[in-house]
Amino acid sequence: MTQPIILTRRAALVGAVASLGGCSALSSLNDAATPLNTFDLRPAPGATTGRRSGQTILVARPETPAAIATDRIVVKPDALSVTYLPDSRWADDLPAVVQSLLIRSIAGTGRVGYVGPSEGGPVPDVALLSRVDGFQVEAGSAGFEVVIEISLTLVRDRDQNVIASRVFRQSVTAADDIPAVLVPAFQTILNALLPQMANWVTATA
Repeated sequence: MTQPIILTRRAALVGAVASLGGCSALSSLNDAATPLNTFDLRPAPGATTGRRSGQTILVARPETPAAIATDRIVVKPDALSVTYLPDSRWADDLPAVVQSLLIRSIAGTGRVGYVGPSEGGPVPDVALLSRVDGFQVEAGSAGFEVVIEISLTLVRDRDQNVIASRVFRQSVTAADDIPAVLVPAFQTILNALLPQMANWVTATA
């Protein structure tokens, strides 16, 4: 008479374990489905006065190291490690974000005939190539440093000759490692670098 009771208890235990496993899997799925806080960055046009040109400039999607070619906000605890700011993301993957910022900042000067992405549009007079070598938070003993480094190259379309190249880099110290502090620090740097980039492109192309 005792055997059915033992089997019933064992079945109940298996059922409980299976139920816990299901809860765990459901919890993981819920965590994966939880939306991340999304942050956008604004363009910063260069000078609206100065040399004007009717040239067409197409902006290529930037080359970016794999570690930062993502929509996540990159944090480097040291020179060899890469992690990401929890629960936070950019509005798009970083190459798309930088490409859009460059286009809108150059267009905002009103000093070129047309500027747009290289994926479409008219035949260009000039192509703007870029490489993002830094777009991250660097953590150190002294605190947190936000770093942006972008290299720009202008190429004449008709003969593929390089017109000019320049590296733009800036960093600022952040008082904390929370998005409410770090994201404005990124924007502060862009407010300085994007006008410089736009002015350089319009003056050099």
